[in-house]
Amino acid sequence: MAFENLSERERQVLEHLIEHYIQTADPVGSRVIANKYRMGISPATIRNTMQDLEELGLIQQPHTSAGRIPTDSGYRVFVDMLLQPEPLTKAEQDRIKNIIKQRRVKGLNALLSQTSKILGEITNQLGVTMAPKFDEGVLTRIDLIPVAEGHILMIVSVKGGLARSILLEVESEIEVKALRQVEQVLNERLAGLSMGKIRATLSDRLADTNLTPKLLKLFIDSDSEIWSGGQAELIHITGADNIISQPEFADREKLREFIKLLEEKKELQKLFEAQGSAEGIIITIGRENPLAEIQNCSLVTSTYKTENFSGTIGIIGPTRMPYSKLVSIVEYTARSLTEALSEM
Repeated sequence: MAFENLSERERQVLEHLIEHYIQTADPVGSRVIANKYRMGISPATIRNTMQDLEELGLIQQPHTSAGRIPTDSGYRVFVDMLLQPEPLTKAEQDRIKNIIKQRRVKGLNALLSQTSKILGEITNQLGVTMAPKFDEGVLTRIDLIPVAEGHILMIVSVKGGLARSILLEVESEIEVKALRQVEQVLNERLAGLSMGKIRATLSDRLADTNLTPKLLKLFIDSDSEIWSGGQAELIHITGADNIISQPEFADREKLREFIKLLEEKKELQKLFEAQGSAEGIIITIGRENPLAEIQNCSLVTSTYKTENFSGTIGIIGPTRMPYSKLVSIVEYTARSLTEALSEM
């Protein structure tokens, strides 16, 4: 039986079961559905319908004589066929917009950091924001600024307003005149190229300059953070305390692995990069996630855009999350972020 061919009764029972389980985290029995949702049918009829849903793999019975809980497939049917997004209140919309508006003046990195925080607070899940891929940016200008003895601040600006700053350490003091010469050479040789192209051809493009080897060494390493983008700036994660107290993380070993994933960031960064390849809201449920550490979780993600870039924002939480509300929050936040970036 195709899931699209579920009877109206089966759809209603599945929807009510999932709604109740999201609220309580307790297995749901037929009598609970009959008493709470007043479907006009007996608990025995609901129980028979639940058995049919179990045979389809949409719900399961975790313990003998216990009620049922949704499976990943059950959540997938709920999300694809039954989900009705819950509109945001005016207060929720204003809170999101005001936070983003206040932070946009401080630059993209501060804006994304604050956006992950507001996502975590409003959803009570893990808020995640991913910066645009720096590789796609076309270099417009490099500025070198002496800030302290033995240190140079390098500001890399790309088309569309995205910029990164990197503090470089030098072995000895560099005269301002020499620094301006380096700045001129870098801009002449590299401006107009994508960051990915620069990284792939950097050695060849700077090989015949009249820069001293000491200066050249600072910039020639194609694996340097200068050209690749620092991981700490790429992804922002806020709100771990929102979800580690959930029943799904009662297993201390699973919790330890989850926290390690958040701390190391690399694999999570790859996952959010992949999520950003599609338009609109993307919901990834349970074992649909490639990372074992979050296969008891769901992701709700969306993309935001600037003139030349796109990035990803979203939330991570237990599969037992209030999808109807969270979808609306993530979608509205992504749209507000896009609007703010277009005005920067």
